[in-house]
Amino acid sequence: MAIAYPKEQKKKKMDPRFWWPILLAFAMASAGARSQSTDALGFLSIDCGIEPGSSYVDPLSNISYVSDAGFIDTGVNRNISVAYVGDVKPRRYLTLRAFPNGTRNCYTIGSPAVVRGSKYLLRAWFFYGNYDGLGGQPQSFDLHLGVNYWDRVNVTTAESAYKPETIVVATSGYLSVCLVNTGMGTPFISGIDLRPLMDRLYPMANELQSLVLSSRYNMGEESEVIRYPKDPIDRVWTPFSSSGWNWNDVSTNSTVRNLPQGSFQVPSVVMQTAVTPINSSSIVLPWDPFPGDVNQFFPILHISEIFDLSGTNQSRQFNIYVNGFPLLGDIMAPDYLKSDSVYSHLPISFPTYNISLVALSNSTLPPILNAFELYVTMSNASVPSDDGDVDAMTAIKERYRIQRNWMGDPCSPNAFVWDGLNCTYSFSNSPRVTSLNLSSCGLTGEITKSIASLSALQYLDLSYNNLTGPIPGALANLTSLKLLDLRGNQLNGSVPSNLLEMAQNGLLTLRLDGNSHLVNNDTSCNVMPEPKKKKISTPVVVILCIFPVVILLALIAIVWRVRKTQGLRRGGSVDPQNGFLKQTDNALQLENRQFTYMELQNITNNFQKILGKGGFGSVFHGHLEDGTQVAVKLLSQSSSQGTKEFLAEAQHLARVHHRNLVSLVGYCNEVNHLALVYEFMSQGTLQDHLRGRANSARALSWRQRLQMAIDSARGLEYLHKGCKPPLVHRDVKSGNILLSETLEAKLADFGLSKAFLSETNSHISTVVMGTPGYLDPEYYNTSQLSEQSDVYSFGVVLLELITGLPPIVPGTENVLLTQWVLQRLARGNIEDVVDPRLEGEYDINCVWKCADIALKCTAQRSQQRPNMTEVVMQLKESLELENSQDNTVNTFTRSENPYSEVNNVSLNSAPEIGVSRMIEISGPTAR
Repeated sequence: MAIAYPKEQKKKKMDPRFWWPILLAFAMASAGARSQSTDALGFLSIDCGIEPGSSYVDPLSNISYVSDAGFIDTGVNRNISVAYVGDVKPRRYLTLRAFPNGTRNCYTIGSPAVVRGSKYLLRAWFFYGNYDGLGGQPQSFDLHLGVNYWDRVNVTTAESAYKPETIVVATSGYLSVCLVNTGMGTPFISGIDLRPLMDRLYPMANELQSLVLSSRYNMGEESEVIRYPKDPIDRVWTPFSSSGWNWNDVSTNSTVRNLPQGSFQVPSVVMQTAVTPINSSSIVLPWDPFPGDVNQFFPILHISEIFDLSGTNQSRQFNIYVNGFPLLGDIMAPDYLKSDSVYSHLPISFPTYNISLVALSNSTLPPILNAFELYVTMSNASVPSDDGDVDAMTAIKERYRIQRNWMGDPCSPNAFVWDGLNCTYSFSNSPRVTSLNLSSCGLTGEITKSIASLSALQYLDLSYNNLTGPIPGALANLTSLKLLDLRGNQLNGSVPSNLLEMAQNGLLTLRLDGNSHLVNNDTSCNVMPEPKKKKISTPVVVILCIFPVVILLALIAIVWRVRKTQGLRRGGSVDPQNGFLKQTDNALQLENRQFTYMELQNITNNFQKILGKGGFGSVFHGHLEDGTQVAVKLLSQSSSQGTKEFLAEAQHLARVHHRNLVSLVGYCNEVNHLALVYEFMSQGTLQDHLRGRANSARALSWRQRLQMAIDSARGLEYLHKGCKPPLVHRDVKSGNILLSETLEAKLADFGLSKAFLSETNSHISTVVMGTPGYLDPEYYNTSQLSEQSDVYSFGVVLLELITGLPPIVPGTENVLLTQWVLQRLARGNIEDVVDPRLEGEYDINCVWKCADIALKCTAQRSQQRPNMTEVVMQLKESLELENSQDNTVNTFTRSENPYSEVNNVSLNSAPEIGVSRMIEISGPTAR
């Protein structure tokens, strides 16, 4: 049985990743024409579709509403059908703004309503009311917050109403709400609410992660919807009666108090009602994720004792579980008329859900529940454009009042790139504007210097407008600029000498025709004319064509002869199916050295010093002629891996080049001797350092571990995204991460790697290979290999870095490290899992974030795991978080916490001084 969600409270569709989105938006017109001020409460309430400049005050709530005309330039105002106009409808439901044109239309909410770094509750309202006369014909469209997917609005009936809500921290001075046409109907919107929140409220929401409301229930309330002014921050509390649930509705008239530093500040009127079970010792809240949705949730249980039990023999004590996992390290014994909360710092994820409040055997009263909230994280599928490019394009739009559908982020998502722009996308960086075409757009005035801020710009076309004034010399600062087309304008003054110099040096194509008032407006400033061609006689042409061909054929014959001789001398057979000499020897010799076995004996002093052993064979230390240290991996005669694996690793190492992948120096390919020679990593393996086997005076610091995680993640990201075709490592583990003299981490051992056949082929059927403890359970069960199999293994490595433990924790049960971590995080204390050798020298929030990343990587289903680009980005953010903290003083330790005795809660694990109980279950792998 699932919780019965009202239509407007459907669970939000979301992306599985623990994402912290960047919210970008742009001012749409001059400040004088826009009014984005808030009322005395700091509230901004927008009524969409009312006359520009109009406003009113709602008599019931005393909230001021303003027209949406100051926030958007597109769309048309519409009224709902007369049949649906009535006193029961909120006034804002009477009108709406529809968007029959354009794929993406965006509202921009800027200063002073939005302040960078501040936290907000943002809510959109949709009431169809048959405004288009289609009678509630099913239709849908998407709602985005900046570049990120927020929700899908599904219109099923004429009286359908929806109110998606999110809690966000503004990472810029703007928030943008975008409606996206998916081809299933015309987008529309009735209203937008923006409510400022105190920073301490909803601590799960931060600059790196936004929350999307799934449901918010006032338990034990029959009918009244609670909003402002009863809730000072204007949350909408939906009544949830006990009818049909075998519960009792209970209530009190006494005031329920919040702790002064409480994380949720639930209004007393909500906490005054509650439910308790009838003839049962437990309250169970079950729900099932909607089909196709990613099921990662943040549940929040608000609990207070509303009966005075003092002086009686009665007691109320209970435990809280999710799918059988205990959520608290202590017993819940709610205080009289004091609001308490149990919430999740990390999302929980299971196929289905049962949150159970179970009374202790010696408790005389059953559990009690006053209110319940459920959130998911906002999708993070798109990366916003470079901040500098965003600012520049905003200024360009403002300056020339561009009437194109320039809304939202200029480059992201790439399906909505602004007209006239081309952007470049990389795996680790923000999208950049590389081409701007504003030809024949009716531009007037001078060329804005804001264009010079588009530092990645390569092509700029401002031709055939009415631009006047001089050419800004700052355009020469665009070092990537290849084309500047200014033809057909009214420009005057001198052409900047630095631009002329770039054109004359062949670095820039400069087009200036049609600017009669420009000084130096001659052919030297334009595309250089082609030199006149001299007529060449036919015999000369024939000789010039034949001679190079003859030379080329002769060279090919010589090279072929030499190769054949070398191959025979070294005993290499030319196998037409998998022969190394025939298919790859030439390619390898272009960049890598081919060694003889005798040379390897000299390099290694007859294989005297062994560095390690693996499935391939032994690895020996050596020195080249110039003293360069190398590692020589020699195939053992008894190795389970043979020529096939040798060829795989040689070919992969020969074609991949990245600072975080071990480089191939050369190879040996003789009949009885196969070897690889690669760069020497003097500090051995990450595994040795974590297990204490390395020659190191002390354990790796947390910052060192985090940097190693970033290094190895970058190498793995390159294999997945930078190689064509992509490579899957298949054996990611701490033993295959090598460390240089400066402790830079590099991935090694590509002997098991597999290449995808094409970019569209996301899986490979293969015999399961890898190392126990690191194996993706989905890969193990299905033999379907994908990039996500590497992501799982990397998640295990990340847990090793956090805990210092091996992937299979030694003991009587030999439990998997992922299970071991989950069981301990269920107690709500991150210090239960952190390597004690770190001695508390770390930022606790940073470790929490890394633990969440690791558990997301090890999600049971591959679809729920992030890709390595996202992992790299989140690890970088973790390092920034670590660097921003002074770890010499831990402000969250139990001894320094003035609230540490409240309800005997373990508080040193919380990212805030503890005012509420916390669920600390991540649960991406419900085992």
